[in-house]
Amino acid sequence: MKRIRIIVQYEGTGYVGWQTQPNGLAVQERIEKELKKLTGEEITLHASGRTDSGVHALAQVAHFDTESRIPPDKFCYALNVGLPPDIRILFSGEAEGFHSRFDVKRKHYCYSLQLSPHASAFTRNTALHVHTALDLDAMKEAAALFTGEHDFAAFKAAGTTVENTVRTIYRSEWTKAGSLFRYDVAGSGFMYNMVRILVGTMIEVGQGRRNVASVAKALSSGIRKDAGPTAPAHGLMLRRVEYEGFDTEDYV
Repeated sequence: MKRIRIIVQYEGTGYVGWQTQPNGLAVQERIEKELKKLTGEEITLHASGRTDSGVHALAQVAHFDTESRIPPDKFCYALNVGLPPDIRILFSGEAEGFHSRFDVKRKHYCYSLQLSPHASAFTRNTALHVHTALDLDAMKEAAALFTGEHDFAAFKAAGTTVENTVRTIYRSEWTKAGSLFRYDVAGSGFMYNMVRILVGTMIEVGQGRRNVASVAKALSSGIRKDAGPTAPAHGLMLRRVEYEGFDTEDYV
C-alpha cells in the first residue's frame, strides 16, 4: 500500500465545496470517481481542510492510499486526462507517513474585492464586487490587530462547536492593485467561516460602519454579534499550505 500526496487546484464555482455531500457535486467526489476509474479501488481522499461551496483553491493538499501500480509521479497526469478543466492536479508523489490535515504547519488564504461602480465580467466568480469607496488605511489597521495568538471566538460561525478557539495568525494584511483589494492571511489553522467573518468585519470598517476599536472589542469579548457579517464565499481562495519539508508554493 502506497500513500500518495497531491496538490489540487480548483475553481470552486461549480461545486458544493471540497467535501463530498448529498446536495451536489463536490471536488473530493469528482476526484475520487476518477481515481476509481484509474485504480479500480474505492479510494477516500483526505485534504488539508474543507473549503465551502464557491470557494477556490490555488493549492489544496490531499492524500490517499492505493495498491495501484501507477507510478506516484504519474497520478497527476493520469487524473488530469479525465478531470474537468476547473480541477487540475498540479503534483503527485509518494509520501509515506504523511497526513494532509494533521501535519499542516501554516495555511494561507486570500480574499479579493473588486471596487468599481460596475462589476467585472472577469472577476465575478473570484472577487466580491463592492461599489462603494473603502478606507484601505482603516482596514489595514484592523487587519494588524489579528496578528499573533488570539482567541477568535467572536469570528467563528454561529452554531459551530469548537473546543479551542485560540489561533495564531502570522500574516494579516491588505494590498491594493488597481481596482482590486486583496486580503492575505496566514495562520496555524482557521475555524469554519473564520476568514470570511474577518473580511466581513473589515469591510464594515472600510465602509465607516464600524471603527477599529470595535474590532478589538470583538477579539476581547469573544461574542459573535460583536464581529461583522460573513463575507460571500466566492472571494475566498486557499492559496498555500505549508508542511515540514513540503510547501505548495514550490509547485504553483
